[in-house]
Amino acid sequence: MINIEESSGNVYADLQMPEAEAMYVKARLASKISDIIRYRHLTQQQAAEILGISQPKLSGLLRGQFRGISEAKMIECLNRLGRDVEIVVRKARGRQPQGQTHVVFA
Repeated sequence: MINIEESSGNVYADLQMPEAEAMYVKARLASKISDIIRYRHLTQQQAAEILGISQPKLSGLLRGQFRGISEAKMIECLNRLGRDVEIVVRKARGRQPQGQTHVVFA
């Protein structure tokens, strides 16, 4: 018999990886960057020039290799792709001692 475990929604947390929340946020941002590049029919070289990063670094980001790219840089990339980014800070919900970071796309 195979045990099936329901996902938390964050594969990094499910795999008990360190910095799971930050990795999930970066994955969501990278996915959106990829979507915009595809929607605009940009080559990786064209997109890299717009984003101000090298084509190999962009290629890695699009393949999920974003450990060396900060969330701030990814937000800058979204800005360069014509997207506004809002950051909302509020008190943590419930009795959690520590807040969480979420990415929501409008």
